[in-house]
Amino acid sequence: MANTRQLVKLWALQCHLNLLKKQGTMMPGCAGTNLIGLLAGAAAMAATHATIAAAQDAPFASYDAQSAQILNDAHDLDIGPDGRLYVADKLNGRVAILDPDSLELVGSFGDGSLPHVRDVSFGPDGLAYVAVTGTSSVEVYRITGTTAEKVRSLTGLPRVEGALAHSNGRIYAMASGVGQLLMLDQEGAIRATMPNLYGGHDVAEAPDGTIWVGTTRGALVHLDPDLRLLNVLDAAKFGFLGPRYLDFDELGRMVVADQDAHRFLLIDPSGPDGGSFLGVLGTGHPGMENGQFDDPEGIAILGNTYYLSDSDNGRIVRYRIVMN
Repeated sequence: MANTRQLVKLWALQCHLNLLKKQGTMMPGCAGTNLIGLLAGAAAMAATHATIAAAQDAPFASYDAQSAQILNDAHDLDIGPDGRLYVADKLNGRVAILDPDSLELVGSFGDGSLPHVRDVSFGPDGLAYVAVTGTSSVEVYRITGTTAEKVRSLTGLPRVEGALAHSNGRIYAMASGVGQLLMLDQEGAIRATMPNLYGGHDVAEAPDGTIWVGTTRGALVHLDPDLRLLNVLDAAKFGFLGPRYLDFDELGRMVVADQDAHRFLLIDPSGPDGGSFLGVLGTGHPGMENGQFDDPEGIAILGNTYYLSDSDNGRIVRYRIVMN
């Protein structure tokens, strides 16, 4: 049975989700939410968590390799046009470049000048868009070999934690300091806003061009490219404790870094009843052994290969689906 603390957290989350679904925004308060009803549903929630725990016996991919512990609170990562891994190495204030096969560090840029960098996204123009929380900006780089040339800065994005260089040419920035998802043009002018996304972190593009936002409030918010609300995947169904960054495979399934639960979840957002839970990596407890993570934040997918930011362990871990 869920304990009182979990139920109060769920009550607060349900309040926000109800307002979001009703008004199209996530509001910072509520009244009239039925806490008694949530208490009555505690057994159902516990059963959901038991189902998720059972899936740990059949992880959706197999451990393959890991990098040395050379990173300091690595956050999200992306695969560049050159096939290498570009990792937001938060507390080192840089973007680390790793070879995707050996997972060895082959370069970096911005060393010490990108305070609390959290996200990297490559656009259709081949440029790297880097979310730098400490400067409230998205820094744009052209990469040549291991050299990065800053092209421009998109500024005035309070505590930006996520950046997406969308296939439509727009830039989407999660300004977490004000709880707003911003759609920008290439010069940084704001063209649309989704307000009240408190706790927003990642912004990711699905294969169909729609947008998903990971929030620390235990929900994934689904938007169209014009920032109109489409759907919400919530904690009661998937047992989220602190979803952060996410990515999609070629089939449109998402993998979500559920940081506070020390795990990654595989979800089919098009499944019945608002999406299907398909599998998990991680035990739910922090650790360094195979199949364990400590506060993981980021994920990048290439074919049947998953590159995972195991943040508090200072490493990138690679998992694969073995195809017969």
